[in-house]
Amino acid sequence: MNSHSVIMELLQTSRVVLFRYLEDLCDADLYVRPVDNSHTAAWQLGHILLSEHMMMKNIGCSDGIKFPLNFDQAHSKHCEYAYPENTGFFKEEYVEMLQRQRSILCAFLETLSAEDLDKPGPTEMRAYAPYVGSVFVAIGSHEMLHAGQIAVIRRRLGKDVRI
Repeated sequence: MNSHSVIMELLQTSRVVLFRYLEDLCDADLYVRPVDNSHTAAWQLGHILLSEHMMMKNIGCSDGIKFPLNFDQAHSKHCEYAYPENTGFFKEEYVEMLQRQRSILCAFLETLSAEDLDKPGPTEMRAYAPYVGSVFVAIGSHEMLHAGQIAVIRRRLGKDVRI
């Protein structure tokens, strides 16, 4: 395995885990909170998308998806919409955006050389992503972190263990 295949494996694995946790959830389930003042699965999905999009732009991948109107406000962690009862988006929309964006990211990864991955990461991300390759690792790890939070929501809903 080389660095590209390891990164691709991480991105695919985190996506498989996330989608396994989502596959039997309905739209209403996306708005259940595991505990008071916690994020819903809908917010988590939007946050994954927005964070990945930001990280992609920071490493020069400018071909990210276009988000629907008010998507960023509905999923912001810094505004009154951080805890919406309903963001106005549906599971199918989140899944489609996640798939499209990850497809763009993986295509971008394939354009980079091993030397490109060894270049310094974006200044604002260097504390946790010192290299361009580290940004890809951060994207996959961040998604896995939020997949784990969705696993807790599944438990609250009485859903079966998926992984």
